[in-house]
Amino acid sequence: MVLFVGTSGWQYDDWRGVLYEPGTPRRQWLARYAERFSTVENNAAFYRLPPADTFADWRDRTPPGFRMAVKASRYLTHIKRLRDPAEPVQRLCAAVAGLGDRLGPVLLQLPPTLRADPGLLEACLGCFPPQLRVAVEPRHQSWWTREVRSVLTRHNAALCWADRRSRPVTPLWRTADWGYLRFHEGLAHPFPRYGKQALGHWAARVAETWPNTADVHAYFNNDLGGAAVLDAAAFAAIAARTGRTVAPVPILTTR
Repeated sequence: MVLFVGTSGWQYDDWRGVLYEPGTPRRQWLARYAERFSTVENNAAFYRLPPADTFADWRDRTPPGFRMAVKASRYLTHIKRLRDPAEPVQRLCAAVAGLGDRLGPVLLQLPPTLRADPGLLEACLGCFPPQLRVAVEPRHQSWWTREVRSVLTRHNAALCWADRRSRPVTPLWRTADWGYLRFHEGLAHPFPRYGKQALGHWAARVAETWPNTADVHAYFNNDLGGAAVLDAAAFAAIAARTGRTVAPVPILTTR
């Protein structure tokens, strides 16, 4: 299918002059973003889950074919810590339904202090409708077990491949027929950019793990100074050279 490459969020003031022309009203930023990228990860929903009407407004400001991944509310992952998931999952699904055909995967980023509990994860994933793709980003080493991998595979939930300082911080398991990557911080100059070599390694891993018939979503979370915008564009170009079908991204001049 296609590699979707974008950034984690779009509302950053220091992206003026990198992605947004100076003077562009903030309300127009998502539309401007969607003219250049085919996907975005909405991480603002983690801090405060918007109502369905807000998601519907975002849908109206993006073109057909655009995909918005949504980071699940911290109420589910950090306050409830996956316990009693039915009501928070139902509330999340009701809200993101406002996106209609623009809805991409949902990301469950777990707290770094949450130790592995395969039963909790199983119960939580079981609350999501089967047609909704869910990615999981555990951040405690205890999650890297065969049992956890089996739970993810049973639900066709993608283990989020996470990178920090140009190195994977998660096992490179394929647990679903689709993939999800997050790039948090590179080692190149200026900080926190990613270098071409690091991006090339990741493009090769994607090509090796998922055939061109699988969707893969990749988001850059190193937003400082517009680094995410520039790195997303560079990664897409490198991945395309491996023969991967890549959704459109902006052509930007590296600073």
